[in-house]
This record gives sequence, C-alpha cells and structure tokens, in this order.
Amino acid sequence: MKIAMLSPIAWRTPPRHYGPWERVVSLLTEGLVRQNIDVTLFATKDSITEAELRGVCPAPYEEDKTLDPKVWECLHISQVMEQASEFDLIHNHFDFLPLSYSKLIKTPMVTTIHGFSSPKILPVFQKYNQHTHYVSISDADRSPELDYIRTVYHGIDLEHFTLKETPGDYLLYFGRIHPDKGTWEAIQVAQKTGMKLVIAGIIQDQEYYNQVVEPHLNEKITYIGSVGPEERDTLLGNAFALLHPIFFNEPFGLSVVEAMACGTPVLAFGKGSMPEIIENGANGFIVSNVDEMTEKLKNIENIPRKSCREKVVKRFSQEIMVKGYLSVYEDILNRC
Repeated sequence: MKIAMLSPIAWRTPPRHYGPWERVVSLLTEGLVRQNIDVTLFATKDSITEAELRGVCPAPYEEDKTLDPKVWECLHISQVMEQASEFDLIHNHFDFLPLSYSKLIKTPMVTTIHGFSSPKILPVFQKYNQHTHYVSISDADRSPELDYIRTVYHGIDLEHFTLKETPGDYLLYFGRIHPDKGTWEAIQVAQKTGMKLVIAGIIQDQEYYNQVVEPHLNEKITYIGSVGPEERDTLLGNAFALLHPIFFNEPFGLSVVEAMACGTPVLAFGKGSMPEIIENGANGFIVSNVDEMTEKLKNIENIPRKSCREKVVKRFSQEIMVKGYLSVYEDILNRC
C-alpha cells in the first residue's frame, strides 16, 4: 500500500507552534510509517518526517509573508496530482481544492474534512460526493448533504503529554484569540472566581484582542502568546482546569484532548463535538454559559485527574487514529 499524504502548507508539518491540521497529518504519517506503510508526505520543504518528503513550497506561508498563498497552494496541490499514478491512494487534508483534480486522475482519494470554514464551500464537496470518499473528525461535524465512509477521531502522541495528578493553581485558555473561541468569556470566569488565568494562543483577531483581552491583562490574567510542544505539556499539565467557552460548532478540539491527557479536566460550552469528547463528571463538564462554568469549577477537584488521561488512552491515542485510517484505506482499496 503506497499512500500520498497531502498536508496543508500554512504551517510546517509538524507545526512549530500553531497548526492543528498539520499536527494531525504529522501524527498520522509517523504512525503509519511505524506500521511499515509506504507513505510519501507532501508538505512544506522544511517539514520533518520519517516518511519520504516531497515539497515545492520552501516554508509555511503564514511564517514567510513573501510567499503568495494562492500561488504556492496551486503548485503544492498540482505536485501530488501530477505524481498520482505512483500511489494506491491519496489522503487529502487540504480541504476542498484538491477535490477539483479528483476526476482527472485514476488514483482514489479520501478527504478528511477538518471542518467547514463556510457553507459556501459545500458545493465543491457536493460535486465530488459520489466520486471520492469523506472522513469526518466527529459525528457532530457531518453535513447532511454529504456521504461519509467513517468518523475517525484525531489522536495524539501520549508520550508528549505527562500526567500531572496534582492540580495547579491557575485556569488555562489555550487556543486562538478570537470571538469564536471565547477568550473574553474565559477572562470573565477568572474574574468571577478570583483565580489566575493564563491565556495562550495566536492572535487571530487583533481588534478583539485590543478591545476585550489586553485591557484586562494584569498580574493574575496573563497572555503568553503561542507555545510550542515542549511548553505545551507543562502548561496543560499544571493547570487547574482548561476553559473552552466556544461559540462555534468546533469539529474536534485537539487542545481539549491534550489537556485531558495531562490529567487536566475541561469545562466547555456544549458546541459541536464537545459532548462527544467530554463526559460530565468524568473528565470535565459541559456548560451553557459563564455563570455555569464558574459554578462547575467548584466540582473540578472531584474529578480524578488519572481518569481524564484514561479516557484519552481509550479513545484518542495516535495508535487508535492510525488503526482507524488503515481500516478506511483498506475499505476504499477493496472497492476499487
């Protein structure tokens, strides 16, 4: 079985800091290689992998603003399509654009839909619905207008996350600084409880940061920017709880699972995939608003941190994700 793995090029694979899609692609690729699967990773030329690496884009365009995203995305996608005959299967993690090539090649393609950025992109998925194969990353993130071969949850490398059985003294917000992610709501929870809050993540909406985040920063509420893999383990593990007050239907939520792997319970608004990941009282709580989140914090210490990690081991490990995708690949190839 020869697999062409098509990663996005906004960030390196694996990412240095932010880059959730690229992180998943890396974990899947390296996991498949350990299973002796022949994988070629199509990613930025500075990517790191044990698979064969092929790339045309010299660096992530989010890190090198001299690169025009449209130009390099065109060159990147065309590379794998022009070499498609070398592979048994193409695994597309690059959203809808590669689908437009799928009827021009004979190699079957499976697309992991990492979420829908807008309903406006649905016509592309609909056009190729009967010709390619779609994998959802949660049952909540399925469009009723599309057919899916499977749901495969993201997995994480548990070796990179250390169980901390003793809770820390701060709350953690870990994600993009954006209204959809509820940064301001996390600040309100911290203010209501009087607890410390650490905010980590890229600023995706500068005006939002300037208006509702920066004015509230002080000795107890701090913003530390985006953090890399090494800092992430310490930051997640030493938190009392992760606050995830999202206002959009999040397709999955890697930071939620990563926090739990460190033993840190999660309080989240019940949007998107959150009810599929969080079991009330076992690894966190699903809540509806800031007041309820504040109230449920009183019950966090009743959750054994070890049980948070056990839930991840059983459902969201890298090995389970790899096994899920191998089943998908075999299913597709048996149909051909």
